[in-house]
Formats: sequence, structure tokens, C-alpha cells
Amino acid sequence: MSRLDRTPTDMPMTEPTYSIGELAREFDVTPRAIRFYEDEGLLQPERIGSRRIYAKRDYVRLKLILRGKRLGLSLAEVGEMFGLYDSAHDERPQLVKFLAALDERRRHLERQRAEIDELLDEIRAFEQQSKKLLNERGSGPR
Repeated sequence: MSRLDRTPTDMPMTEPTYSIGELAREFDVTPRAIRFYEDEGLLQPERIGSRRIYAKRDYVRLKLILRGKRLGLSLAEVGEMFGLYDSAHDERPQLVKFLAALDERRRHLERQRAEIDELLDEIRAFEQQSKKLLNERGSGPR
């Protein structure tokens, strides 16, 4: 069969690969951070000599790690979700776990926001009280 007779399904498909430097630049993280995620078992690059070759799977996982971090999830929680995904025949267990983690994080942030709002109200009250005292004593705020 000549090259022209081959259909796209006959042709070997190569998945994109990435070096540690490429991933670091793409996601604006340090190579050290990527190696740390690898040490934690979250990324599993292929090794050719001392070089690490990251597959599309690692690219997606790094993206999810950083998203989870931004959402306030621990690396253990992210790893747990990867484990659920790897072992499940469907995404349901992973999605249920993810929703529970998001719910917990949202409630934590809402509590923090309520505490911050309370502190801001207290600060405003002290500011008003202090300005009033200054005005009563004949000297305005400086």
C-alpha cells in the first residue's frame, strides 16, 4: 500500500509531547513545581535518559492540578480525584467527589467573607467614632 492509499486510520497518530520547560512556560510555573507534582505521583512523564517527556495526559493533569490549587483543593484531594478517574468506568464518582470538595471550599470562603465583612464593619465604626472624637475636640482628621 502506498502512502497515498492510506486512510487517516491507517496512519500512526502521534500524541503531542512536552518538555518540562515547555510545560513550565505554558502554565507559568517553575520546573521545580512540576518535579514536585511528579514526586507526589500526580504526573508521570516518560523518561529518556535524564530527560522527562510529558504526554498530553500530563498536560491535562497539570492544568487540573493548578485549577484545583486555585480553587483551594489540597494536592491530596486532587490526587484522590485522579485516582477515582483512573479506576472508574464512568466519571460519576469523580464528579461527586469534586462537587463535595467544591461545596466545602465554597462554604469555607463564605465563612471567611462573613468574618471579613464583620471586621470591615467594625473598622468603619471605629473610624467614624475616632473622626467624631477628633471633630468634638476641635481638630479635624489630618
